[in-house]
Amino acid sequence: MDRDSSHSTLQQRFGRPGGPRRTDRKSTGFGRLLIVVYWVFSLSAGVRSLYQLATEFSAAPLAILLSTLSAAIYVLATVALSKTGPRWHRVATLAVGAELVGVLGVGLLSVLRPDLFPKASVWSEFGAGYGYIPLVLPVVGLVWLWLTRPSHAGR
Repeated sequence: MDRDSSHSTLQQRFGRPGGPRRTDRKSTGFGRLLIVVYWVFSLSAGVRSLYQLATEFSAAPLAILLSTLSAAIYVLATVALSKTGPRWHRVATLAVGAELVGVLGVGLLSVLRPDLFPKASVWSEFGAGYGYIPLVLPVVGLVWLWLTRPSHAGR
């Protein structure tokens, strides 16, 4: 059996390596890196908020609930960025837009009223505890989503 026919036989038996090919630009190249960064933030914010919910909730309920909200938004953005189609693109845009509003609102509130944040949230002081990545990430995400938006049939 030659190399090409054995390769074809393997593909028939086990399918294409890596699954179906992605055709959207949103989740390839730089988009994959963006998805990984969102995944890391989903994990870090989620673990932090679960720990704080279990051990420190009474010390800073607002900050901890906001951290939990940020984790949920990061999870939604991660999932939506990794999916194809115009509907998922809209969901990703809404999630990343909500993230930007959240980091700006919580960041400003935490600077103006630090007494409300005895424990920092992910978005406190515009994400200072995370190297200001929470402030930069949604801007980069929205630009990427705008550059990779699905083409409209009527244009």
